[in-house]
Amino acid sequence: MENIRNFSIIAHIDHGKSTLADRFLEITKTIPSQKMKPQFLDLMDLERERGITIKMKPVRMAYNYKGKDYILNLIDTPGHVDFSYEVSRSLAAVEGTILLVDATKGVQAQTLANLDLAKEQNLIIIPVINKIDLDQARVKETKKEVSDLLNINENEILEVSAKSGINVEKILEKIIEKVPPPPIENISKPFRALIFDSKYDSYKGVIAYVRIVDGELKKGTKIKFLAGRIKAEAKEVGYFNPDFSPQNKIISGEIGYIATGIKEPGLIKIGDTIVEDNNIEASPLPGYKEVKPMVFASLYPQNSNDFELLKDALSKLKLNDPALTFEQETKEALGRGFRCGFLGSLHAEIISERLSREFNLDLIISTPSVVYKIIDKNDKEKFIYSPSDWPDASNIKICEEPWVLLEIITPLEYSGAISEILKNITCNYLDTKYLSFERIILIYETPLSEIINNLYDKIKSASKGFASMNYKFLEYRKRNLVKMEIFIAGSKEEAFSKIVPEDKAFTEGKNLVKKIKEFLPPQQFSVAIQAVVNGKVIARETVKALRKDVTGYLYGGDYSRKRKLLEKQKKGKKELKEKGKVKVPYKTFLEIFRKQ
Repeated sequence: MENIRNFSIIAHIDHGKSTLADRFLEITKTIPSQKMKPQFLDLMDLERERGITIKMKPVRMAYNYKGKDYILNLIDTPGHVDFSYEVSRSLAAVEGTILLVDATKGVQAQTLANLDLAKEQNLIIIPVINKIDLDQARVKETKKEVSDLLNINENEILEVSAKSGINVEKILEKIIEKVPPPPIENISKPFRALIFDSKYDSYKGVIAYVRIVDGELKKGTKIKFLAGRIKAEAKEVGYFNPDFSPQNKIISGEIGYIATGIKEPGLIKIGDTIVEDNNIEASPLPGYKEVKPMVFASLYPQNSNDFELLKDALSKLKLNDPALTFEQETKEALGRGFRCGFLGSLHAEIISERLSREFNLDLIISTPSVVYKIIDKNDKEKFIYSPSDWPDASNIKICEEPWVLLEIITPLEYSGAISEILKNITCNYLDTKYLSFERIILIYETPLSEIINNLYDKIKSASKGFASMNYKFLEYRKRNLVKMEIFIAGSKEEAFSKIVPEDKAFTEGKNLVKKIKEFLPPQQFSVAIQAVVNGKVIARETVKALRKDVTGYLYGGDYSRKRKLLEKQKKGKKELKEKGKVKVPYKTFLEIFRKQ
């Protein structure tokens, strides 16, 4: 136990966490060189395609330092704001963390947010400046920002290049020297372990990823889950190398896994405590704060027979992602489905993509929405999770929506462009703070609905990728809101309904029908797309009919023959328009969803 070090890497998105993890795997020879590939710990295709980490990844490495063998347990974490819950769970399982900062971009919004999480856990923080070999690196300025942030001497900050491997070995040495080993006295206590993640295996059942806090656990031991109040057997125990590596036992201070054999995913909860079945006096370990979803969307299978498959898929994804919430709902137009809660728009998009790829589901996805609060004529309070729950306008007394505190870190030269973007949304300016002579923090308060409407991408675009943002919930505030419905070929498409501010209804409606027109495949007849508020059409677009050249095979002869064929085609299209219905394909829902 004296030679065990448990640590994680935290950073803003794209600051080099996964690349640094690759170098650790190479230096410690955890992965043979012939099997090594970039972003080795990013196992999902989605992670590789997007170049971001979505799921935390644990890995056990062996390293010799000054003649002693050490066990280094690393948990690689995501950097995007939507996956901050992954970061908080990983930090609860370690004693130290590497704070990684990109020398070309400096301290960013998620650097600050993740640092706050690490401080809450009282972790040892090892500051590291990455990408020092790039021409545009601002090493001196970035070191000043980090030293001011942590209130430390600049000499304590390591300068590395994760890509080329410069000084990476010094980080491992610093971890061994600075990060404390797990408490030795815990080995003699009765077994207790904290579940920080889990996944489902069709053969082994639910596999719990655990930090063993006290005692030891041998394969075959009877165990129980304190919060879930269920019992099981440790069918297999082991470490992450980074694949599952079965062992005879796992001991206090280590990070490992327990295959439970439980085949019902909903029975296991992240943050639960595992103890031996015969331990009747065990107390639960401190778990995690209950995560509160900020964004909601409804998911329905296009094929109604896939409802149970969707239910099973969501249960398995929730095992791996406790920030996801879902509950069943039934709508006349869409059938049976689920109202799902997410931490943000990217989180919702990733879950939708995973359901499609990993479980082969074609889905109808409603427009993402925040949770609104309604007070009716009888002064009863009601939370609205989706537009389909919106009551009749005559029964609404007060509408309220969630507001957040928005922090944007940007180089001074882009502050004007970002301010222009913020002028076009509903927000209140609060303050400007200086990180350095060249970089500032802009502080605003704004409705959460403005954040999920692609604000992050707009800020990134205006700042050429140099700005970053983070937000925290403040309170609910009054606003005049209405329900905007979308009709396609005369039929209401409930999945596209939105709650919008009354003063922005026309603009929102115009933009949405244009987007639907762009991605809706043409039909054999012209299709009208209408945005409707309180029974009035406020915007309309028309998708032109597919045209077949019915006169192509004719040559020469009387023109009346061609005209007769064209009139027949026109009549047929008119009949189709009166009777035809449009089925919106899954890809259209997903494209509209992305473009919100």
